[in-house]
Parts: sequence; C-alpha cells; structure tokens
Amino acid sequence: MSTTVEKISSNKVKLSFDVDAATFDAAMDKAYRKVRNQVNIPGFRKGKAPRKMIENMYGEGVFYDKAFELVFDEVYGPAIDENKVEVVDRPEIEIQQIGAGKNLQFTCEVFVKPDVTLGEYKGVSVKKETTAVTDEQVDEKIEQERAKQATEQSVEDRPVAEGDTVNLDYAGTVDGVAFAGGTAEGQTLKIGSHTFIPGFEEQMVGMSIGEEKDLNVTFPESYHAEELAGKAAVFHVKVNGITETQLPALDDEFAKDISEFDTLEEYRADVRAKLEAQAAERDKNAFTNAVIEKVMENATVEIPEAMIERQIDSMMRDFEYRLASQGLKLADFMKYTGQDEKAFRANYRDQAEKSVKAHLVLEAVEKAESIDATEEQIDAQIAQLAPQTGKSAEELKATLSEADLGYFKADAIRDNAIAFLCDNAKAED
Repeated sequence: MSTTVEKISSNKVKLSFDVDAATFDAAMDKAYRKVRNQVNIPGFRKGKAPRKMIENMYGEGVFYDKAFELVFDEVYGPAIDENKVEVVDRPEIEIQQIGAGKNLQFTCEVFVKPDVTLGEYKGVSVKKETTAVTDEQVDEKIEQERAKQATEQSVEDRPVAEGDTVNLDYAGTVDGVAFAGGTAEGQTLKIGSHTFIPGFEEQMVGMSIGEEKDLNVTFPESYHAEELAGKAAVFHVKVNGITETQLPALDDEFAKDISEFDTLEEYRADVRAKLEAQAAERDKNAFTNAVIEKVMENATVEIPEAMIERQIDSMMRDFEYRLASQGLKLADFMKYTGQDEKAFRANYRDQAEKSVKAHLVLEAVEKAESIDATEEQIDAQIAQLAPQTGKSAEELKATLSEADLGYFKADAIRDNAIAFLCDNAKAED
C-alpha cells in the first residue's frame, strides 16, 4: 500500500491511497462472511450461500461497501498518525478504483488544524489602565459590612419615616372593585425600596401605628398584569408596626467584631489593601486580554467550520451543566426564552470563533518561541486543581495518566506563552 499527502490549503489536506489487490480481495472475503447472513438465496439456507452465487444474483458490488469500510478502518488511522496530520473533521472520500483483483484507489480530503500566519506579536502596543481606589470606595465597602451587622429595633414613639420597615395590611381596588393579588395582611415593606407601585411608599411616610389610610396610585403602563396596566387604584392600608435599622457604631469595637484587627484604622487599611489588590488583578486581566486581542488581530488563520462547531458544542455542554446544577434542563430553558437549538447555537458562534482563534494563535506563538514548561510549573497546575478533588497535590499526581499530565503541561505552556506576550508588550499608561 502507498499513501501520499498533498496540502490543498492552509487548513485542508488530500490523502491518496493505493491499496494492493490482495489486501482488497481479503477484505472482500471478510465482507462476504459478514454480509452472507443477511442475504436470501433460493435453495440455500440463510448464511450458507456461496460468495459466487450471491455476486451472480446481486452483482459483485454487493460487498464493496463493507470491504471498503474494512480497508478504510485499517489504513486511514495509521496514515494520519504516520504523517502527523491533525484532523479536525470527517474526511470527504472519493473512490477512483474498486473491484476484485484490482488495487483499491481512493482519496480523502480532510480539514486539519490550520496554519497560522503570525503578524506582529512581540512588542505590541496596548493601553494599560491603573485603577485607583478612592476613599469613597473604601467607605462603601465598610458600610456594606456594617449593614450585615445591622439590627431591626421596634419603633413606638414616632410615625413612619424613610428607611423604616413597616408591617401593614392593605386592600386594593380599581373602580371600587377588588382585584386578584391586591389584598394582603401582615406584609412587610421597606420604605424607600421602591418595590411597590410608584407613590405607595411615599404616601405611607408620616403614618402612625394603628392608623388607616387610603392611598391613591396608578399602575405603570408596563405593569405585568395587562388588565391593571395604566389603571388608577386605591389601596386602603393599616400600619401594624414599625421597625428601624440600627447600624453598629463605626469604632474600634466594630473592627474587632468583624476582623482580626484591634482598631478601625487598621481595619480600614486592610479594606483598602484588598480593594487595591482586586483592582490590580482586574487591571492585569484587562491588559492581558488586550494583548491577546492585539496579537490575534495581527494574525491570519482560516478556521475550519468543524472547529467552531465543536467549540459551540463544548460551550453548550458547559451551559447545560450549569443549568443542571440549578435543577433546570436546557430544553426547558430554550422553551422559556423562546429559542430553538439553531438560534441558541448562533448566539455562541462569535464567541466560539474567537476562542478557537485565540487557541490557535497562542499555540503558534508557543511553537515560534519554543515555549515550554518546567516540572515545578506543571506541579503548580496540579496543586491548583487538587482541592477540588479532595486529594493532596501528590495524591492527585500519582493517579494521573501520561495524557492527563500532558493536559496540565499544555496549560502551563499556555500560561507561559501569555506571560511572554505580556512581558514583551509595550504598555501605554
């Protein structure tokens, strides 16, 4: 058997096979033995008819499909491996010659991992932002922590004020007629939360415990119940109770209660340091993404459709897994959102194409710069995953196959390639 490989384009190759007649004849005989039980020949029990009788009745081609399948399975895989062809889709097969006593000749055109033409990738100019943390942001974070420690205290000596939580009964009518969902008892409402119809909460300010009052409001035109949208309504309300939110004093005791620090000043400094670290991480990620985007923009690559579709498949599986963790099914989600599978996949297309291009371009950078990973870096990748498996890094590594270790090595190499691009980029502040 002989095989030749011809490059048709940057992402497609053509493999030509010439299989000797003896090999194909042997495959024809195997095909006969596999197919004969499915053929009825008058005068013979099923599976007992001679090959020649079947060929005389149905023609020699009756065994071609099965024989070709047997030969293809035997020669295609080894040819791909031997010629180091990185296939990304099923081959398009064309048979030039087939028949008993003849060499089997056929070609396979197949999409492969495409060549990438790197443009400028070292020293690309990218804007780098540095985010400053303000005093207001520090105060806001501290206030969020104070809110978590807040308590609700009953109020007896004053009327309802903005920010209070009110326990109330209400009964709503439109044109004097009660409507579904318009009546409730013992409901709680945070005044100023704007969770009720516009104007409702504002009219409750100044009411006292036990007081009853009619509130005149108008449902929004966009209200979810069409029969109420834009309608004027009257709510008869009664205040059952009032509570107010009390925040802890902003002092050293507060700092001791919620942190390991003894003073408010130390706690505030720690809050600032953490916010600055988060901002720096966001800035770093934004810069990294911008560098990769620039390198991708400068590169040229023809991406086979199959690679994009495969990436969409992967992204949909991830989404389906996240839905399942919430007790939802993808089919139900698409039904709720009014989408079919075709439209749903289309939503992922641009993102999938971008992801595939990023992978290919970074892989090209790795090859161009001979980027590798150290054993320590691979171990660091394993250690990062270990907590999710409930094993130590050493225990997890001991269970990994060569293929698994190759996966972690590829991740480490990818990180090194990204670091290389960022280190060589020109940062414009």
